Amino acid sequence: MSSTSRSQSRVSFASLTPNNLGTVRKLNSVLFPIKYSEKFYQDVLLPEVEDFCKLVYFNDVPVGTICCRFETAGETTKLYLMTMGVLAPYRSRGLGSKSLEHVITAALTHTKPKIDSIYLHVQVSNAAAKGFYERHGFKEVAVHENYYKKLVPHDAWILERSLADHTEENK
Repeated sequence: MSSTSRSQSRVSFASLTPNNLGTVRKLNSVLFPIKYSEKFYQDVLLPEVEDFCKLVYFNDVPVGTICCRFETAGETTKLYLMTMGVLAPYRSRGLGSKSLEHVITAALTHTKPKIDSIYLHVQVSNAAAKGFYERHGFKEVAVHENYYKKLVPHDAWILERSLADHTEENK
């Protein structure tokens, strides 16, 4: 194993490919209490979402995933954050924040289509996740009742961050 200098960023992102999709599947099976469909895994390989679906590496070890999709209705396009997770031993190292910032930056610079906002669901029992997203400019916009069929509680908060007003939210 090569030694890396301490000054180098230890967090990196890799695009999803058929070759690393098995790693994504394995991470998702550990990170999330939901089994994702074959369509989910085929959709995250689509070229148009390459900037928004990534493997998260820490010191060259895959420790997390981010998977998003576009949802367009009329003139409005939202980026739906389907999954984002980091393995428990690697949490509290800024990987989640760097992952979310990566997605937000990619969304802000994406022009075809222009992305108006990013949104996601968080199980109502997961106050820590809600707080994490709120610290990154997301706001609760609704509660989706019975969103999770196989999990208890069944309800989810819908959190959204508008990208139209990003200039005032940036430091």
